[in-house]
Amino acid sequence: MPLQNRVMPTGDIVATPHRGLFTGNRGIIHDPETKTLLRKRWSSPAWLVCVCELRGRRREVMATRSWTELFFLDEATALAAGHRPCFYCRRDDAEKFRAAWERGNGLSGLRAADIDRTLHGERLERGKKRLHPLPLPMTALPDGVMLQSGEESLLVVQGRALPWSFAGYGEPREAISQVLLLTPPSTLRALQAGFRPALHPSAHVASR
Repeated sequence: MPLQNRVMPTGDIVATPHRGLFTGNRGIIHDPETKTLLRKRWSSPAWLVCVCELRGRRREVMATRSWTELFFLDEATALAAGHRPCFYCRRDDAEKFRAAWERGNGLSGLRAADIDRTLHGERLERGKKRLHPLPLPMTALPDGVMLQSGEESLLVVQGRALPWSFAGYGEPREAISQVLLLTPPSTLRALQAGFRPALHPSAHVASR
């Protein structure tokens, strides 16, 4: 049976055999004896996106009382859920994200904790995923932004909306309605300022 450790763009954590390109965490939210999630869905405001393997080592999932290993289809999915690159295992990417986040949000000299504090306010509303009004027409949004239309999550690539699934992205939707922003607004501004998240290969195929 697959463990409940796969994160959707909405931030929900579910069980599925798929894994994805990245791991990450929100602190310790599991019981290592049963390898099941606790009732809480985060124990820290630092929601990270990490590499699955570091220096040839992979962690045994939910094996100890350490951070709970979560998995994401790609970095755009993780950013939409409210995570940001880890400064330990992804230092270069984290520094690029911080620089773009500062440029996009008109700030400077920030620590990771400062970004986490802003993201925590943007990603949650009464304990659930917070959706935001779309600030721009979809065709003006940068690649990597994710949207929500009803029950469907969508990735923006080259001004088109690709439906998300655990296995990858589908063909662009020709018409969508009632669209809201999934990606936190401050992260959207980081994407506008030049940060380029790693996308699942299916995003490039579907956008052709």
